[in-house]
Amino acid sequence: MRALAQGGTGAPSLTTHLRKAFGRAAMGLVWSVWCLSAALALGYLTQPVGATAQLALCAAAGTGMIALWLCCPQRGLPRMAFLALGSLVVVRYVYWRLSGTLPGLDDPVSFGLGVILASAELYCVLILSVSLIINAEPLERAAAPSLSDEALPTVDVFIPSYNESTQILAVTLAAALNLDYPASKIAVWLLDDGGTDQKCADADPAKSAAARGRRAELQALCRDLGARYLTRARNEHAKAGNLNNGLKASTAEIVLVLDADHAPFRSFLRETVGLFSTDPRLFLVQTPHVFLNPDPIERNLRTFASMPSENEMFYAVTQRGLDKWNGSFFCGSAALLRREALDEVGGFSGITITEDCETAFELHSRGWTSAFIDKPLIAGLQPETFADFIGQRARWCQGMFQIMILKNPLAKRGLKPIQRLGYLSSMAYWFFPLPRLIFMLAPLLHIFFDVKIFVSSIDEALAFTATYVVANMMIQNYLYGRVRWPWVSELYEYVQGVYLARSIASVLVSPRKPSFKVTNKGVSLEADHLSPLAWPFFAIFGALAAGCATAAWRYLYEPGVTSLMLVVGLWCLFNLVIAGVALGVVAERRQAERSPSLPVARRGRVTIGSLAFDVAVQRASSDGCTLRRFDGTPWPETTGALGSLTLQPRADGAAFEALVFRVSGGVEGDFGSVAFEPMASGEFRALAELMYGDADPLRGFLASRRRYRDLLTGSLRFLAWGVTEPVRAFAYAARALRTETKAVIETAAIAPVIESVTAPVAEIVPLAVPRTETAVSVDVVVAQVAPVAASPEPETPSAVPLTAEAWEVAMRALLGVEMPAPGMRVDGLDAKEWRACIHALADAERRMAARDKGTVAPHAPAVAEQAAPIVETHSERRDPQSRGARFRSAA
Repeated sequence: MRALAQGGTGAPSLTTHLRKAFGRAAMGLVWSVWCLSAALALGYLTQPVGATAQLALCAAAGTGMIALWLCCPQRGLPRMAFLALGSLVVVRYVYWRLSGTLPGLDDPVSFGLGVILASAELYCVLILSVSLIINAEPLERAAAPSLSDEALPTVDVFIPSYNESTQILAVTLAAALNLDYPASKIAVWLLDDGGTDQKCADADPAKSAAARGRRAELQALCRDLGARYLTRARNEHAKAGNLNNGLKASTAEIVLVLDADHAPFRSFLRETVGLFSTDPRLFLVQTPHVFLNPDPIERNLRTFASMPSENEMFYAVTQRGLDKWNGSFFCGSAALLRREALDEVGGFSGITITEDCETAFELHSRGWTSAFIDKPLIAGLQPETFADFIGQRARWCQGMFQIMILKNPLAKRGLKPIQRLGYLSSMAYWFFPLPRLIFMLAPLLHIFFDVKIFVSSIDEALAFTATYVVANMMIQNYLYGRVRWPWVSELYEYVQGVYLARSIASVLVSPRKPSFKVTNKGVSLEADHLSPLAWPFFAIFGALAAGCATAAWRYLYEPGVTSLMLVVGLWCLFNLVIAGVALGVVAERRQAERSPSLPVARRGRVTIGSLAFDVAVQRASSDGCTLRRFDGTPWPETTGALGSLTLQPRADGAAFEALVFRVSGGVEGDFGSVAFEPMASGEFRALAELMYGDADPLRGFLASRRRYRDLLTGSLRFLAWGVTEPVRAFAYAARALRTETKAVIETAAIAPVIESVTAPVAEIVPLAVPRTETAVSVDVVVAQVAPVAASPEPETPSAVPLTAEAWEVAMRALLGVEMPAPGMRVDGLDAKEWRACIHALADAERRMAARDKGTVAPHAPAVAEQAAPIVETHSERRDPQSRGARFRSAA
């Protein structure tokens, strides 16, 4: 009997077969009950009812949702019941919207535009439905098992780079080298695509020299730090090709991919790599992306310290929801991948410009599994300017559309249905620019042109539309309230949609055309200004403001206007608030920090001259840190003095070089701010240990931002932005207009002067003025004209030719027409004296020209002393190189 029950050696037992059969039957029964319930609910919800009955039904559903929200835990059956009641209101609205609000066919223009608007709404309902399925119960994954050093797999750390600065790369490399992992089992690789053979052999000598210089500099950096430098022959397949080149040169079992600005915390590998031992088919362990600096929306609205970042909703909820269905995907950085899996698909996929999601897509279709660990284990940088932010999102948008078009998830073999749905939702999400712009501009069609795109009475709008909006916002706030404030999603979609609509059109027309573009990071914003991309937002704001005013006037004073105008006017007013907040987004504020910092909790010892005392490091960046005296006594008056910070050794006894600093002016009480001096390789290891040795302070900061915002307070906060931010944006615009007008006037006034001094001169000598306390320093190189006088020649290097372009740059800088060229400098020059000399020179040349023509020339602006008449010699007229020598000598 035992043999029969076991079915022979190695065969599954009868009990196992019965258990599986029972499980399948139970699952089939559950699905049958769900389908029957859904059919009955759908039949009930599609029954036509009046506005009063609909309002009562929605009020009852809303009351139930509030009760579940306040009285029950947000998990399990109460969570499902809450989402079901909200879905009831949504389904009722969709049925009414499609059956009772579309314009008649007798007005084809209104009907066509009405269908477009209804399609945009259906898209939003579809995305909401998919998100409810994916995020119904996000996975709470247990911590990765801890492995002994002997059981740990070998790891290659790949840091792909293209044009990042040496400072950024040095910090990331040092943090990777500081990872808590056996040294014999880890190798750190800098994969440099900015110093390839192709770039070093560029036809442009300047570009070629820059590439060779970059390669040599990064090779020396890697050599000093102990990392491995690797480049390749040609820049093919962008980031995917660079990573695949790294795969060919390395052999470790696991690959850790880090963007060049994503520095890992010391515990990264210890908290992640153990998951690979639990599942031999696990190809990916992805962790969240956390950023040191605010994105343009956060910086310009000043929300970085108080409001969760935009990406937190994706990582804290959506990726965990996908993880439940084995659908979490590779996000390009902060991820571990199994080499065996990558080898099976030929490495990182490079058909599209989003190689990360494409690679995960291919591996999921082959039966490999993925995992997401919701722990911040890296800190990186995100685009500082609005233009760079839009450029990054355009690449993401086009890449996801490329995958959807070229590798349709609905037709991809090997994917499970829920995985298809997950990938489809992640790709279809990027259609949002189109419906968002439709929602913003649609009310203007009715207000200005009387197009009936939406047929409804005020009672129906209140009973169906208003209740749908409230239920929708309640669902979103219930699911995402701690990681996304009310109406912030609408703001992000609108500011991106204005420009991403063009990106969608281009990739739909030519799916293979988009190319990979590296996002600019580390840009410095030293003054308040309007983004170069701001003008469409001002235009839309103006159109919506005019629409609101027109709707109010027509509703109050125009005979025959129905209550529909009031509904559309309120819709337009809501859009105006969003557009007003968006103006604050494109009104760029200056950066509060030159280099982004993060909270730290580290002790050390400071030495300044003969003083030495213990300190606690509060915040740190690659440029400096904030220190607090551990004994609480006031910080000494040592502003400008050199000192050093020695970190307390780690628990394992590891010690680091002292960081040399200069005390800055930020001294208050027992706090002091210091700025680091230029660092050597060993100091970068100490800096990385200071900033990325412990992830707990950053996690505490992120937790403090996840403060729940209810619908009321969140809506009031958003409304306040809608009132104040347009005022700031228009103030920036007025200031920019005044500056531009002033520049145009000054340019017109001195244009003849510039024209007269842009000719090349015969000989120049470098400016040799000793630096003094009152020396002027501007970022331009200017040569000093050698005077034609009997005095002996100074001992200077041989003269070098000065081109007309270089001379014009110098003159424009001196005359205040435009900023000097970056990275150029001159010392010991008084701009006011030079201006007077130039005006004197111009006046003399005008009088000379007027004398030759027999006319009297108007005088240039007055100077301290009027130049005496000067006669130009015949040789000067014939020799362009000596032309004006006497004029210059007199000036």
